[in-house]
Amino acid sequence: VYMVSAQELEYKMELGAITGASFYMGDANFSTPLKDLALAGGILARYNFNPRMVVKGDFAVARIKGDTDGIDNAFPSGVHSTFSRNVYELGAQFEYNFFAYGTAGYKDSRKLTPYILGGLGLTYAPQRANHVVALSIPLGIGVKYKLAHRLNCGAEWTMRFTTSDKFDGLDDPYGIEGRGFKNKDSYSLLLVYVSYDMFPKYRKCNN
Repeated sequence: VYMVSAQELEYKMELGAITGASFYMGDANFSTPLKDLALAGGILARYNFNPRMVVKGDFAVARIKGDTDGIDNAFPSGVHSTFSRNVYELGAQFEYNFFAYGTAGYKDSRKLTPYILGGLGLTYAPQRANHVVALSIPLGIGVKYKLAHRLNCGAEWTMRFTTSDKFDGLDDPYGIEGRGFKNKDSYSLLLVYVSYDMFPKYRKCNN
């Protein structure tokens, strides 16, 4: 009989917390990453299919803000916008680890691995006169590290591309309506997280 030690166990899921920073990209900020940084945070849950493939669900709350004063271009209608608002996002992403992640005794398994991610989300941004509900597509990169047998930490950067051009209060200021994700607002999350492994996968014993 082959006995599995605690250090060789795999776990089906992770639950954790995320925190970090957010910034907006759109009509009021075309090309300056990290401008007007604000706080972001939330919770995550991962389902680990195997040491390389993962599905993650998360709920994030972020602040985005901006100001059209000082930007190089002028809008044809002469509109001006200064805004600051919360966005709430519920999403799911697929993560692919470049290396087999974990300490479960797999060949070439590692405690540290970079990964890429992509998925789909629903974003809600309430405001007194301008509620926004939009689909979002998160795309990004990250790195994760096994702090202890059941404890993980990591950092990731994602762009959230949305189907709305109203997050900044400027709805098609150039009069050019874009379809789908074209000419729409986006926001970015730079996050760190800590998660805890749950629900072990028990291997069959070999007689």
